[in-house]
Amino acid sequence: MARLAQTAGLTDVQSEILSTVRSFVDKEIIPYAQELEHADAYPADIVEGMKEMGLFGITIPEEYGGLGESLLTYALVVEEIARGWMSVSGVINTHFIVAHMISRHGTPEQKQKYLPKMAAGEVRGSFSMSEPDLGSDVAAIKTRARRDGGDYVIDGSKMWLTNGGSSNLIALLVRTDEGAEKAHQNLTTFLVEKPEGFGEVAPGLTIPGKIDKMGYKGVDTTEAVFDGFRIPASQVLGEAPGRGFAFMMDGIEVGRVNVAARACGIAIRAFELAVEYAQQRRTFGKPIAQHQAIAFKLAEMATKVEAAHLMMVNAARLKDTGERNDVAAGMAKLIASEYCAEVTQEAFRIHGGYGYSKEYEIERLMREAPFLLIGEGTSEIQKTIISRGLLREYQSRS
Repeated sequence: MARLAQTAGLTDVQSEILSTVRSFVDKEIIPYAQELEHADAYPADIVEGMKEMGLFGITIPEEYGGLGESLLTYALVVEEIARGWMSVSGVINTHFIVAHMISRHGTPEQKQKYLPKMAAGEVRGSFSMSEPDLGSDVAAIKTRARRDGGDYVIDGSKMWLTNGGSSNLIALLVRTDEGAEKAHQNLTTFLVEKPEGFGEVAPGLTIPGKIDKMGYKGVDTTEAVFDGFRIPASQVLGEAPGRGFAFMMDGIEVGRVNVAARACGIAIRAFELAVEYAQQRRTFGKPIAQHQAIAFKLAEMATKVEAAHLMMVNAARLKDTGERNDVAAGMAKLIASEYCAEVTQEAFRIHGGYGYSKEYEIERLMREAPFLLIGEGTSEIQKTIISRGLLREYQSRS
């Protein structure tokens, strides 16, 4: 059989893109990931390489300078990059979500203003929905924007901004006074321009220093504090106050496919490390891969990798058709993230004591995999989404 996680039915262009990215990952990411991750250093040279390859504009329409590729192509690219180092995929993930939201919901002026520069990697996006005490209850957002003439004034605190310091455009979800009965119809998305960096980066906007994390290092994760931050009404996404929740949920759907792809990438790498080590490490006179206990682990790991990859591909292809994919994306994110954690732990067990050493790559993967269990919604949230969708489709006629 072919190596794991192969995708049938790709075009020549898709295959060429993936081959180029795979080569880039093997040569420019994997050899440097350990050192950069342990130093919690931003992968500036790797990011420049991705800009040169056009990866920041992979899904942006050609008319705006992008490659105009599908969500499937992007997801497969993310899978390859996460196989090298998940943090690098995080650099382009929130950027991709913001570009998707502008492409789908922005005004013609907003598209023309941002998309060409986003395609070139000159403008890089971050995505801000969560708050310090919000959790999964998005409708309970407290950060507010009040209208003041032709502007809005924003006050409040946001949390868990990936690329919060290194981005210069934030898609920000806040509460506005639309007078709607349903709480989520009083939420609005703003396109907030800011300089890169930390501290008070603009009047009324402070980006504190990086949050120190267990894993997912290198990429900056921050808070954002708004205190009388003034922004023109023209910066409302789509110039559509009260539609922010719907726009963000569209972004989250593609984000869940992205998280599933990242989980697949880590799981693939964990399996690669385990199967290589199991053929080199010898006990009782033979490679440990020839012991049934280890052989069965490898079989189960490979099956989980393949299943997660297929569900991720299905969710991406469904979204590309324009059909609703909340259930498929939730299923893909659920199974890929859970299987990623399981496959990574089995790879860790196969490495034995060496897996606990920072000299071995599996130690890093053990710290990265848990993030995917909570990113873009916990497994419990995915189960809620899936069950609601199933009950909608299988509604009882009695």
